[in-house]
Amino acid sequence: MTRPSYPSDVTDEQWAIIEPLLPIAKPGGRPRTVNLREVVNAIFYLSRTGCAWRLIPHDFPPWGTVHYYYCQWRLDGTWQKVHEDLRSKVRQQEGHEETPSAAIVDSQSVKTTETRGERGYDAGKNVSGRKRHIIVDTLGLLLVVMVHSAGIQDRDGARLLLDRLATEYFPRLTLIWADSAYSGELVSWVSRVWGWFLEIVRRPIGSKGFVLLPRRWVVERTFAWMGRYRRLSKDYEQRTDSSETMIYLSMIQLMLHRLAPG
Repeated sequence: MTRPSYPSDVTDEQWAIIEPLLPIAKPGGRPRTVNLREVVNAIFYLSRTGCAWRLIPHDFPPWGTVHYYYCQWRLDGTWQKVHEDLRSKVRQQEGHEETPSAAIVDSQSVKTTETRGERGYDAGKNVSGRKRHIIVDTLGLLLVVMVHSAGIQDRDGARLLLDRLATEYFPRLTLIWADSAYSGELVSWVSRVWGWFLEIVRRPIGSKGFVLLPRRWVVERTFAWMGRYRRLSKDYEQRTDSSETMIYLSMIQLMLHRLAPG
């Protein structure tokens, strides 16, 4: 790489971790000439700075090439596979099993832009846009994300999210913590359908203002980590699966820095 580096660029150590997880070139046809490391650097630059695709600096590969690889790896599940591999490595580095036994669920309502796509109104948060529903482990690492209309209530969105969680490989998972927005019939539904225990963490009776709730602060910290990536300041994406990919990208960058600080 001959250009000056950006703070979002992957280091040699980080590239050595992520390179083996990327798809190899398909056989036949014209040989691949694009520098995949620079493609990843450009995507990470966009995630961290929040710029538009067409405003990616000219010392990266052409924005159309970068966007092509981003879309291909979104459609074939590459980003999610990279995320899962890095999460297992970080958990092992921290002295934990590869998969968690407990998790925390929460949602975040964010505004959208004039871009087309699914959206709605969250009357509780007074936000018109989309809702990011996430489940994290006790380290705050993302397990599953689902982006949907902000008009969908937390309890209804949680059913969609937990259905997706059940399709992933978390054989040790038994306990999920949540706030009072998830109380009621959802608790028995989770136990009856999936065999997990949904524990509601409530505010102490009579408490006022900010209260640090056990376990609940972990998922709030994850939302704060996501806030460091300006592409997530709003939901700029037309497709909700692209919105989810942008969240995976932010966590991939975070975990790379955990595994190989640079």
